[in-house]
Amino acid sequence: MSETITPVIGLIGGSGLYDMDGIEKREWRRVDSPWGEPSDQILFGEIAGVPIRFLPRHGRGHPTPPSDLNYRANIDAMKRAGCTEIISLSAVGSLNGDLPPGTFVIVDQFIDRTFARSKTFFEKGCVAHVSMAHPVCPRLGDAIETACRGLGLRHKRGGTYLVMEGPQFSTKAESELYRAWGCDVIGMTNMPEAKLAREAELCYATVAMVTDFDCWHPDHDHVTVEAVVKVLFENADRAKALVKAVVPALGRPRGPCPAGCDRALEVAIITAPEKRDPALMAKLDAVAGRVLAAG
Repeated sequence: MSETITPVIGLIGGSGLYDMDGIEKREWRRVDSPWGEPSDQILFGEIAGVPIRFLPRHGRGHPTPPSDLNYRANIDAMKRAGCTEIISLSAVGSLNGDLPPGTFVIVDQFIDRTFARSKTFFEKGCVAHVSMAHPVCPRLGDAIETACRGLGLRHKRGGTYLVMEGPQFSTKAESELYRAWGCDVIGMTNMPEAKLAREAELCYATVAMVTDFDCWHPDHDHVTVEAVVKVLFENADRAKALVKAVVPALGRPRGPCPAGCDRALEVAIITAPEKRDPALMAKLDAVAGRVLAAG
């Protein structure tokens, strides 16, 4: 008989979510991680009776820039908090003329151009290689797309998210290069987040919320800070509506993920048991405990 999973929906995003009405049984809790300090406490709560966990990616008040985020601690803490899946909401610039500000892109691919971040839980002492060919859980993507349609939100299913290091924005030459690569949106935060979620056997999906056109666009110089902030607030309102629609749809008991996200480590660890570092094994108790316990 297949295992029955009671979903706990993890949400990673900005202030528009933890200010959202409709979250019941709210409690901010500190979740310690052996990988260091997460960005903030995690908001435990429920939406329509479905347990949720919300982590402010940059911390409340946005004190931490993208390159200084402890992505490993964030994902590990969410796993320790009981999450079975994560929906990541991220503000992005558009590299595609058909994706104007206000569009939600349900990303299905990433290009990782970051270079200053710790990108794996599996360090020297335990080597593992997970597949990232399809980095987003299609089951989550289906649910998000259905919710966007039901709410009448402008959206696109599928798209490539170029993740740059930051904190500076692109040069125009870089922006044109990424467009030539076929990228649709650009941001600074969803890698290595997606890679680490896969290593932690968490279903993961990104909603990339377009705030402006990147600097390739001929009208870019006419974009004002006020205009971008206006779209940010509008996107936050849309994101809150999306979350309140999609969480109940994902909250029903289910079987294992059809895409195998929750079994990503099944054949990934290649270090022989007798060669594994005990200290690293202890740190991996939440991320990889399922497979390590099996030997």
